[in-house]
Amino acid sequence: MSLAVVVAIAFQHFNLHSPLQSTLRWVKNLGSLGVIAFIVLYNLATILFIPGSLLTLGGGALYGVFWGSVYVVIAATLGATTAFLMGRYYARNWVSQQLQGHPKFQAIDRAVAKEGFKIVLLTRLSPIFPFNLLNYAFGVTCVSLKDYVIGSIGMIPGSILYVYLGSLVGDIASLGMPQEINPQAQIAQWIVKIVGFFATVAVTFYITRIAKKALNQTVASRDSMYDTFN
Repeated sequence: MSLAVVVAIAFQHFNLHSPLQSTLRWVKNLGSLGVIAFIVLYNLATILFIPGSLLTLGGGALYGVFWGSVYVVIAATLGATTAFLMGRYYARNWVSQQLQGHPKFQAIDRAVAKEGFKIVLLTRLSPIFPFNLLNYAFGVTCVSLKDYVIGSIGMIPGSILYVYLGSLVGDIASLGMPQEINPQAQIAQWIVKIVGFFATVAVTFYITRIAKKALNQTVASRDSMYDTFN
């Protein structure tokens, strides 16, 4: 985790835009082996908190809309799952120990886990939840790996949009630069933004309702035990 933090800080304070572009050109020159290299690169970026937007655009520039979307979704899912497992097996035990004295938080964690698929799906659709951080965050919850992986299909619309925009640019050297967007791309952007907005509202309301229900059940259970012994 410390390495991931260092890389994330380096990306924010140093210009890693050009190195990523150079890496994408290297991937392009690998030919058929470039697909494997691209997926591995995307995995590493996901694990190390490096924003994947440029790589997603690069997928469109290198492989077009269809195959670019396929490769990006595969790579993002593998990277997200790896980060999830790292969070679970390296941090989950510590988190559980911290929560032992807080039954209310434990109840909320268990309640959220029961609706894991819906919550993961909605957060993936919402643009306000940082993708890389969310991977580790879900790892320290009780959400099952199955619900996490299936719920991650929520990242597909946004991934396809970025791949599509990258395919319009076409030139790796121009990725990340201001571009004139055609009407079709603008419509796609607005659709993804609208879906993301409603997903944000839905997941906020949903988690709040689940947490409130879990807390009420905990209080009711505690009162019941108190009445039994008195």
